[in-house]
Amino acid sequence: MASSLISHPVLRHTAHGITSVTDTLAVETPIALEFNGIAHAVMLATPLELEAFALGFALTEGIIQQPGQFYGAEVVSGEQGLTLRCDIATSAFAALKARRRVLMGRSGCGLCGLDSLAQLSPALPTLPPASPLAAQAILCAVAALPAHQPLMQQTGALHAAAWCAADGEILRACEDVGRHNALDKLIGLRCRDGFADGFLLMSSRASVELVQKAARMGIPHLVALSAPTSLAVETAQQVGMTLVGFARTGQFVLYTPAAHIV
Repeated sequence: MASSLISHPVLRHTAHGITSVTDTLAVETPIALEFNGIAHAVMLATPLELEAFALGFALTEGIIQQPGQFYGAEVVSGEQGLTLRCDIATSAFAALKARRRVLMGRSGCGLCGLDSLAQLSPALPTLPPASPLAAQAILCAVAALPAHQPLMQQTGALHAAAWCAADGEILRACEDVGRHNALDKLIGLRCRDGFADGFLLMSSRASVELVQKAARMGIPHLVALSAPTSLAVETAQQVGMTLVGFARTGQFVLYTPAAHIV
């Protein structure tokens, strides 16, 4: 398995002079996803929790409709990167072939490779009513997040997606150079391990693809440390999702109806 961190010699310039030190870099590697032997996508990601990543990607991209249609993934190393050879149900594979496209994913954008504008606004389920999100739970989760980002602390280069219990306790966090990759990993783990009800916390801005992925998985509350985009707010309002941005120490901004927060 590829490492998620590497060391690299650097020259550090400060007011006190120049020193030669070793820096720690986050690994960003091409990861090809194949489904039943057919190449589907190449993502740039951190090589951690790869089977969970494949499962989450398959779910949030609509390749499979339920976790039981995903039978496993084999990780194969190559000179140019890694390949995830995923085995999915015959019915899901038939549907995939009917609409198959090959895309190149990038760590900064989850929409690269769309072949029509219609794909930008896929049909999303209206979320069922959920218990309001407690303001104190948001603040507790935000305060606890750095302790769940060991790779970020070492490199300064990774995003995190965290699943939080209703009281704000962080139950699991995943890190990746791409925020949507981190979310796919978390969704894969949540489907596999079955976390309690709660809310999603992202270390990044809230872009529309994050709202879409969360909505597809029935996640009612999304909290982001940075700003949402206009399309993310519009989409959250359409599906009935709680969307919180600028979640910082002691404060946050609510972008959806006030009834979503207590």
